[in-house]
Amino acid sequence: MGALGVDYGAVVVRNDAPWQNLDELMQALKKDPASVVIGAGGTVGSQDWMKAALMAKSANIDPRKLRYVSFEGGGEALAALLGEHIQVFTGDLAELKPQLDSGEVRILAALAEERQAGPYADIPTAKEQGYDVEWPIWRGYYMGPKVSDEAYQAWVERLRELSQTESFAKLREGRGLFPVSKFGDDFDQYVKQQVASFSQLAKEVGLTQ
Repeated sequence: MGALGVDYGAVVVRNDAPWQNLDELMQALKKDPASVVIGAGGTVGSQDWMKAALMAKSANIDPRKLRYVSFEGGGEALAALLGEHIQVFTGDLAELKPQLDSGEVRILAALAEERQAGPYADIPTAKEQGYDVEWPIWRGYYMGPKVSDEAYQAWVERLRELSQTESFAKLREGRGLFPVSKFGDDFDQYVKQQVASFSQLAKEVGLTQ
């Protein structure tokens, strides 16, 4: 039905890491995928692993050769990064603001279609660095299949109007989400395209038949 906010994946290293940009990291992975320890809050097949897998695929690296460590959640994985137990964290952009402000981490890439504003304005996207990877994390609503077309369209328009109000913008910002405008058929088609893409990746790395 519609998306009302979005966060984006991010490729993160400590501020003292040897890689100054995404390409330097990807070149190291190309040379030896197992030489870099990547960690995130999810097992192989989870969305945080998918971020690393898509990055690898964009550089013609077999995701199955990555050295990936799974954690219970993003907070635990971030603590492992800061504690030097892993070298790269594939997390979410908004959750990293405290560490970004303190200078503890370096965000090599935002997995967004374009640079974000405010404190994230200096963070380049993966795409502008030559790696065609996006990872939006949508927040929105779907409706059941038996809802009438009239009711569906009414809710689409109601959500569209809500997203344009100042009060909603404040609520969205307070929850660490970035603006997004995808409603109705536009949103539905996008989600289906993403599901098809992820299903194909899962087959390629042997997660499904």
